[in-house]
Amino acid sequence: MKVILDTNVVVSAILRGRKPADVIRYVAEHPDIEWLVSREILDEYQKVIHRPKFGLSEEMVQQWLDLIDELTVLVVVSQQVDFPRDPKDAKFLACALSAEVDYLVTGDHDFEEAKKFGTTTIISVSQFVALIING
Repeated sequence: MKVILDTNVVVSAILRGRKPADVIRYVAEHPDIEWLVSREILDEYQKVIHRPKFGLSEEMVQQWLDLIDELTVLVVVSQQVDFPRDPKDAKFLACALSAEVDYLVTGDHDFEEAKKFGTTTIISVSQFVALIING
């Protein structure tokens, strides 16, 4: 299975734990699941995790960046996607389309209208937990 985790899922896992952390833990514990990222997605993870407003220590930031580096598979994005609703989110859809991802897990309401994009099902953290983890 191939998944992409939106940045908001990663940040929620870091700051709040609970279900977003369960998703990351599940991905880490199941080698048959690939957490795919593009260079743009990795860059966004890094920039957002470093934001001072989150108050994360440099040690905590580095632990998460190391974990992300260990768990993710970098893919080359071969397609461009126009996502007028929020152009900065187009990178997630482009990665999903290029890599034929099964699930894009997100808490971003900009994706609410799209439930399917190519071969990718766009689902919330709660839906992923119910369908995949508890399924």
